[in-house]
Amino acid sequence: MKEQLKKLVGGAAIVSLALSLAACGAKPAAQTGTPAASEPAASAASDAIELKQFTLVGVRDAQISSQQIIADKLGYFKEEGLDVTSQLIESGPDIGPMVAGGSAPISIQTNFMDIILKSNNVGVKIVAPLAQIAGTQAVVGGKNLKLDSAKDLEGKTIGVPSGADVVIAINNMAKELGVDASKIKYVNLSPSDAVTALEKGDIDAMACWEPFITKAIQGGGHFLFSGTKSELPDKQGDVNWMSVHTTIQVTDDFAEKNPNTIKATLKALKKATDYINDNREEAIKVLAPELRLTPEELTEIMNRNVYSMEVNDNYINDSNGEAVGNYLKSVGNIKELQDPKSYHELSFLQAVAPELVKSEFK
Repeated sequence: MKEQLKKLVGGAAIVSLALSLAACGAKPAAQTGTPAASEPAASAASDAIELKQFTLVGVRDAQISSQQIIADKLGYFKEEGLDVTSQLIESGPDIGPMVAGGSAPISIQTNFMDIILKSNNVGVKIVAPLAQIAGTQAVVGGKNLKLDSAKDLEGKTIGVPSGADVVIAINNMAKELGVDASKIKYVNLSPSDAVTALEKGDIDAMACWEPFITKAIQGGGHFLFSGTKSELPDKQGDVNWMSVHTTIQVTDDFAEKNPNTIKATLKALKKATDYINDNREEAIKVLAPELRLTPEELTEIMNRNVYSMEVNDNYINDSNGEAVGNYLKSVGNIKELQDPKSYHELSFLQAVAPELVKSEFK
């Protein structure tokens, strides 16, 4: 993710402003009308795609829009009868106000965005997960940082963007390994500034997301841990210190008017997901120019992600977890915890790929 979480919707004030703009006439993508159908043709009409031309808003980011780019470049949207304009913005958190204002009725970002939007009474529903991206939220130590145990992080200085969600992983690591998180010193640095500061030795470690994690490692840093992996002296291998998913979401109005459009979009994204997992090298060749990364950088980044549209127990449990909600409350992005059922609508995914929906919210 390209910006810190706290910027995700710019707080309730920006969402409120976006809603006001919507009330003053902000318009979603134009929809094509459907001619009246005769009785014998009613069944066929019910399966017709309501909106063939629309803009899908995503981010120029391997974590967020890899499937979107593949579906566009390899013609999967067209195969499903869609004429999609794939809009990639540079700052993912800017999508929140776009959704609230009505200019992004169908978009790809993270489930954190949906929690924040729902807490601000924006009608939005996740229709499918696309990737588990917590592996790209990580901490990198400087070349002079020596740790005998995770507890040695106490007293050390970590450069991290204010409000960044990677702090969830740090806090959960600290809880599991007996580290006093209050003794870790944080300095507010943008990811690019943190990479520079780490190389100069001005900070002991940095915490952010890809592609800056890979860039920091290339600059002489060493990987310490992420939301899903640890290379700390006293903890090696898989961990569950954070969960954040890329998701595709639609506004309530879009879902009501365009169910078949959503289904067709999910079919195209499923093809793209399968292609990424089955043809990784070829997928990287397609993605690297669009993401403005070298194939080597992109390979490292994509290997930290899990591209999957499966709704399983892990996704359900992660969505129900209070750790994320409590963190979002602590940084002022939400006032109350949100019920995951209120911002999910998985019936579209169930209709097109029932094998992917293995669990449900209770």
